[in-house]
Amino acid sequence: MSENCTHAKLSLQQVPIFAHLDDTQLQCLTQLGTEIHLDAGTQIAKQGDPPDGFYIILEGVTEWTRTVDGQAAHAVNLGSGEVFAELILLLDEPYPTSGRALTPVTLYKLNPEAFWQMLEICPQVWRSILKIATQRSQLHESVTQQQAKLISLGTLSAGLAHELNNPAAAVKRNVQNLDEILQQLPALALQLHQQPLNKEQIDFLCELYKQAIATAKTCSRHDPIAQSEAEDEVTDWLDDRNVKESWKLAPTLVTAGITTEKLDEIITHITPECLSSVLRWLEATVTGSGLLYELQQSSGRIGELVKAMKEYSYMDRAPIQEVDIHEGINSTLTILKYKLKQGVSVHKEYGNLPKISAYGSQLNQVWTNLIDNAIDAMGGKGQIWIGTCQEGDRVLVEIVDNGVGIAPEIQSRIFEQFFTTKEVGKGTGLGLDIVRRIIVGQHKGDIRFETKPGETKFQVRLPIRLN
Repeated sequence: MSENCTHAKLSLQQVPIFAHLDDTQLQCLTQLGTEIHLDAGTQIAKQGDPPDGFYIILEGVTEWTRTVDGQAAHAVNLGSGEVFAELILLLDEPYPTSGRALTPVTLYKLNPEAFWQMLEICPQVWRSILKIATQRSQLHESVTQQQAKLISLGTLSAGLAHELNNPAAAVKRNVQNLDEILQQLPALALQLHQQPLNKEQIDFLCELYKQAIATAKTCSRHDPIAQSEAEDEVTDWLDDRNVKESWKLAPTLVTAGITTEKLDEIITHITPECLSSVLRWLEATVTGSGLLYELQQSSGRIGELVKAMKEYSYMDRAPIQEVDIHEGINSTLTILKYKLKQGVSVHKEYGNLPKISAYGSQLNQVWTNLIDNAIDAMGGKGQIWIGTCQEGDRVLVEIVDNGVGIAPEIQSRIFEQFFTTKEVGKGTGLGLDIVRRIIVGQHKGDIRFETKPGETKFQVRLPIRLN
């Protein structure tokens, strides 16, 4: 026996799965494979690469990562005595992870043909290989599921941040503007108080204020040309009567329904000397009221998003609760609004459903995956229909999109674990697998789909009572 073979035999004896092989079997193994020496940092395999052999790590440490949507997550470190690529050879699947040498590494490689020869020569290795493959599959699934959850959370967080940004910015801007108005109002009110106004005139101004506020809140904006023309007319009217800062007053007055005809009416109730004070006070109060209304709208939107997120996640609730299906779907749509408003319209046809016992946050993950898939299937533009009804002791939820449909050749595989039509690193292949597990495994329900070009329908049936 050559010195190299003797060294390989001794090295293989240290590998746990080969520890019980006899000398003849070990000798055969030394003739089937080849040693490979790698420097630290050398890439061993890339995610998506086809299997090219079975590897035993004789010396050194390797690191394996999985990339999903451009984000790499650590999967596992493998060191001396461990093996890799056994599962992908058995299943004829590509590498689910990328590997590199953390330290100088010595590998013993069996090409695919030699791998199958090894299993024939050493049948007792089969059990060890299958055990390792099962554990490795569970590890990859766990890592990918966790990463998919983090990516989903990141996507939802980005959407929430986007949705919160506008109302939050509006609140900040309007608070500042409102503060400026409030600082002006005491002086304007004092000036108005110093005018010689009788009770009839004061009553008229109070009514004018109420009308202006109501109009400003409910008015539909003119088109830019009509708005500009109306403002020019009001500005000219004010200039003719020597009202200062007419250009500043005109836009707000027009928004409040104060046209030149209304100004003509106003001048019949008050003296020309009071006009400037009245209009400046009116402009400030209408502006302040408008800012307050916008603050209410913005804070309401923020509250709506916070409520939706709380309902979506079922914070501070037990794992199993009485769940309102419609509330969960609506919360999901609110969270995904940033994606929907890019060109997707949603039509809801809700039936009269009872509350069901369920894992609320898990169901919302189902709605998120199905709606998000529908959006992707339509390229971000199209229509989604969501319908619900009760069927005996079950509820039915249908989610339909008018996308391209699911190709016949992949329809049988869409619920398979790790199956995805997206390019390497862009999808987990777990979305519909997770949906199936939540619906069937956790809720004893049923999920089906129907598809044709221009339409895909997913049907989810859930028991009302989860025993």
